[in-house]
Amino acid sequence: MSVNLKNVFLLLSFCCLICVGESLFEDKRCKCVCPDPEVVNGTHTERRLYIKNIPADDCNCEEVVIPMLVSKVNDKEFCPRCSCRFQTRNTTTIRVVIIIVIWIISLLVVYMLFLMCLDPLLNKRTTAYQEHTDDDNAELESTPMPSTSYASNTNVLNRVGHQQFKWKRQVQEQRRNIYDRHTMLN
Repeated sequence: MSVNLKNVFLLLSFCCLICVGESLFEDKRCKCVCPDPEVVNGTHTERRLYIKNIPADDCNCEEVVIPMLVSKVNDKEFCPRCSCRFQTRNTTTIRVVIIIVIWIISLLVVYMLFLMCLDPLLNKRTTAYQEHTDDDNAELESTPMPSTSYASNTNVLNRVGHQQFKWKRQVQEQRRNIYDRHTMLN
């Protein structure tokens, strides 16, 4: 019952998101790039962007830019300098891609938290602190060796811990060979 309730809640949330999104964004628009109105007077050279949601037939300077201007300009001098284009975008696809990206990032964060919780379980220290010596042989003897029960045990955590321990031991040996002995492993 709780799974059905959860699915209904997710469906309602998604529908609300789509309904709110439809009122915020339009898939069709007229985009005009025009010079600053002072360009006609020769005082400025900046360009401005004018966007309005109108039908494709009305996508021109007279319908989009002129109603938005505060100052009066001569249409015949100003409009030929404007570039108006009608654009159609698929905002539904953009929303779906963003939702997928957010879900992937959320899953990765949950996975990271899971691994952070799992790490203390895998790295339980059973040995007490020991005195550190620079002798290589003493370091190998002080390193706890995993028992053979790790290989025969079917527990996933034990197998992962055993592989992690083997990898750490190989990294320690490689560091020792490169930094102390100045040799490379084959």
